[in-house]
Amino acid sequence: MKILITGGAGFMGSNFIKHILNKYPDYQIINLDKLTYAGNLENLKEVENDSRYTFVKGDIADENDVDKAIGEGVDVIINYAAETHVDRSILDPKAFLETDILGTFNLLEAVRAGKAKKMIQISTDEVFGMVHEMGEEFTEESRFDPSSPYSASKAGGDHMCGAYFKTYDTPIIVTHSCNFFGPNQYPEKLISLAITNLLEDKKVPVYGEGNQFREWIFTEDHCNAIDTILHKGEMGEVYNIGTRQRRKNIDVIKTLLKFMGKDENNIEKVKDRPGHDFGYAINPDKLMGELGWKPAVSFEEGLQKTIDWYKENQDWWKKIKSGEYKEYYAKQYKNV
Repeated sequence: MKILITGGAGFMGSNFIKHILNKYPDYQIINLDKLTYAGNLENLKEVENDSRYTFVKGDIADENDVDKAIGEGVDVIINYAAETHVDRSILDPKAFLETDILGTFNLLEAVRAGKAKKMIQISTDEVFGMVHEMGEEFTEESRFDPSSPYSASKAGGDHMCGAYFKTYDTPIIVTHSCNFFGPNQYPEKLISLAITNLLEDKKVPVYGEGNQFREWIFTEDHCNAIDTILHKGEMGEVYNIGTRQRRKNIDVIKTLLKFMGKDENNIEKVKDRPGHDFGYAINPDKLMGELGWKPAVSFEEGLQKTIDWYKENQDWWKKIKSGEYKEYYAKQYKNV
């Protein structure tokens, strides 16, 4: 199988590339990534010399770049490419529209033209808006009600996927996932920022009282979910990827503090962000029941693995947080 992974230099894309190459010796991967701030080819150092792996620098919002990456054709496109950080979407919504909507359109056009046999869209539970209680859940049929430019742009891309299937019979599957975490996550999200701040003896910022809650999935489980959908999923279907492992943000931070031998004096409460969704919770019964997937890593186990990785790979994230990353990157990948 020949797979085009878009956004493969980012956190989840790079983890999935390594997952596929480790599991399927006959599969080929093309990685199309424009190397924005969160795209880092160091995430793929262990596979960069693998003959089954090819990197193409390019932007999914540029149809010529998409054609260049596809070449003579691929079996499937898996679209990890996205602007994903809510805070950044509030500051620069245009970038999110270009990647998450126009980029998705270009990929769908490539599939419609027969350059790829099918496509899997990686999306988020945030398109549904928020729930107020942990017992509430969004299903695949829940109405979209996005709250931020980020979630609105992802919702737009997802709607385009559904429209292409209905209008053109374009072979497409859409996935909505809860929050993922694990190795190689850019140190701006709740868990990765908290771990790296604590390793630097800095305080951990928490919005408001930290009572907002999220549902969490460890990267290995998400990779296995997409693997299952790739091989067993039905075209035109939507699958929610969830674990029902839900935690208040403040409880996530308190668990981190405990695991890292710190006390609650390391918490710094900050002003809440505009339009902050209170809670996310997603129903994964369809994926579990119809395709047989289930999560294997508990939240606490995944959290410990993540802490251990950041402890063992401090050069990786310190280059990013110190501001030296751009200069370092230019030297390492000057020919990219």
